[in-house]
Amino acid sequence: MKTRRYSEAQVLRIIQEVDTGAVVVDVARRNGVSPATIHRWKSRYGGMSLSELKRLKVLEEENTRLKRIVAQQALDIELLREINSKKW
Repeated sequence: MKTRRYSEAQVLRIIQEVDTGAVVVDVARRNGVSPATIHRWKSRYGGMSLSELKRLKVLEEENTRLKRIVAQQALDIELLREINSKKW
């Protein structure tokens, strides 16, 4: 199944449409997403503005990059410990 990637503006527009009183099932059908996706977006991004949502995405990307760096450093440290523990 092909997954779609919605922009921040589209996600906020869908959430605002639901907040104005539209039925979640109808909004989901019109936008081609499941009602569970709308509820997940609402719990995660509800009450945010577009600028806050963009900032959140940037911070999540940076956090992912930093986690990758830390994992690589841990592997390097383990490799160096293994090399140093051998008797020559």
